[in-house]
Amino acid sequence: MKNEKNKDFKSGFVSILGRTNVGKSSILNALVGEKVAAIANKPQTTRTAIRAIVNRENSQIVFIDTPGIHKPKTKLGNTMIDTAFSVVPDVDIVLFVIDATSTEIGRGDSKILDKITEAHRKTILILNKIDLVKDKTKLLSLIDLYNKEYKFEAVIPVSATKNQNLDIILDEIEKHLKNGPAYYDIEEYTDQTMRNLAEETVREKALRLLDDEVPHGLFVETEKMKERKTKNGESIYDIDVTIYCLRNSHKGIIIGKNGNMLKRIGTYARQDLEKMLGTKINLKIWVKVKEDWLNNDSFVNKFKI
Repeated sequence: MKNEKNKDFKSGFVSILGRTNVGKSSILNALVGEKVAAIANKPQTTRTAIRAIVNRENSQIVFIDTPGIHKPKTKLGNTMIDTAFSVVPDVDIVLFVIDATSTEIGRGDSKILDKITEAHRKTILILNKIDLVKDKTKLLSLIDLYNKEYKFEAVIPVSATKNQNLDIILDEIEKHLKNGPAYYDIEEYTDQTMRNLAEETVREKALRLLDDEVPHGLFVETEKMKERKTKNGESIYDIDVTIYCLRNSHKGIIIGKNGNMLKRIGTYARQDLEKMLGTKINLKIWVKVKEDWLNNDSFVNKFKI
């Protein structure tokens, strides 16, 4: 049920921007309290703009997690960059996430600053991974560097892995929101469909378990999702998912010896999905080769918003 009665109720849209591997999805999942975005220690984990909803007593914050900014080498890469930057002019607040261990403003971060400046968006600077910074004077120097480039509404050092200072982010966002209605029911925490969640979950497990050269070329698509009743009258979802990869050698790695790797991916994905969806899942995963799909318009267009 939407909260329409409170006249002081606030709401708004917040985009999360940052380079690949700065921890945007980890921060998002921690703030929401649910896993809505794939997390893996691999670049380009997030490929589309994922919405997640945080419902508070006096506000509703709709986060838009975007692909990490990187140097694109394929059509998919270009689409991901376009997706990340396209949401900036339409949001109320930008969360600009940087790596607290960096010592300068790199090219990717400069590009993001240019887009934020161009759009004149209210922006909160988030320094993630502060648990890895031993010399806190370096942190102050980094903050000083960024403050010379843009007038941020706030600067918040955090650690997503250690759950440090994340509640401050929500308080600071709420402070800058305008009065408005709840856009989503308070029970919702993402606008992703069950099909999307299945795809993201399978891809996350594959990213975590596979060798470095394989994940860049993975695309996961839900082929079938159907609810049925078991003999005991319990609900169960039959989900068929296909993992597309670039080469036959990659297909062999994904399946693994005696199918062991695919079984592990499937088991971990099924366990996560059952926990998220609160129902039994019968998950089947197929692996197919689709050479150079990263530059195939019919595949790449699925990532456009």
